[in-house]
Amino acid sequence: MSKCMERLYNGIVKENPTFVQMLGMCPTLAVTSSAINGFGMGIATTAVLVMSNLMISLLRKVIPDKVRIPAFITIIASFVTIVGFLMEAYTPALYESLGVFISLIVVNCIILGRAEAYASKNPVLPSIFDGIGMGLGFTLGLTVIGTIRELIGAGTIFGFEVTKNLFDPIAIFTASPGAFFVLAFIIAFINSRAIKKAKKNGEKAKLCSIADCAACGNVMCQGRVATVKAEAAEVADKATVKAEKPAEKLAEKPAEKLAEKPAEKPAEKTSDNAEKPAETTEVLMKPKKDSGKEAE
Repeated sequence: MSKCMERLYNGIVKENPTFVQMLGMCPTLAVTSSAINGFGMGIATTAVLVMSNLMISLLRKVIPDKVRIPAFITIIASFVTIVGFLMEAYTPALYESLGVFISLIVVNCIILGRAEAYASKNPVLPSIFDGIGMGLGFTLGLTVIGTIRELIGAGTIFGFEVTKNLFDPIAIFTASPGAFFVLAFIIAFINSRAIKKAKKNGEKAKLCSIADCAACGNVMCQGRVATVKAEAAEVADKATVKAEKPAEKLAEKPAEKLAEKPAEKPAEKTSDNAEKPAETTEVLMKPKKDSGKEAE
């Protein structure tokens, strides 16, 4: 049970997909114009996460490794369709407000990433709690961003007026740029607290950053794939360098041997050959002198 509680804590706080891992940025920035939209999108994603993790964990020993990604997508798409039908039937206003982003849950990197990184390798119960933790963390992130945007941009929270006589709403926060502003301020606040805490403990701060793909657990993310490829390329380069050095040494030694030993032998042979022709010429010359005497 402690492992299940750990998965809940990791999903909500330690590995929050919105504020720590920076995953699912498309719905985070697109549908959080109000608190109810962010909450509804988070609950729908949580439902798909839990059910897909459950099914994938049950079938982890049955699904062949070569077709696991298409199988995962098929399972996720089935549950997204079910959730879409239920929302259309019971919450039509929310369904129309979220629009196409309900269907785009299929390609949400959080769901596919948890299926690949955790559910396909772990038992059913921890996988369910992993889905619940990640889903609640995602819901929390979207609800917080939606609440801030709605409060500043419209003066309401979940449709109830809060700042009627305090200040005039800033409409830009309910538009698309407002999502970037709010997310940037939240991430800056989290990073500043992390830096202060790290300085106090004398440790290196772990900052939230989209570029920090090396620490990301989502193997399906394009940034993570590029990072893994770069790391593999570095390892391959080091291996080739190590392989080239012995090859150079082996190539140098025979060259030295061939340059030293064969050079001595031909020199000796040529010197011997140089002496032999001189001897043969003397031998050949002697019979000629004898033959001359005989002729006389």
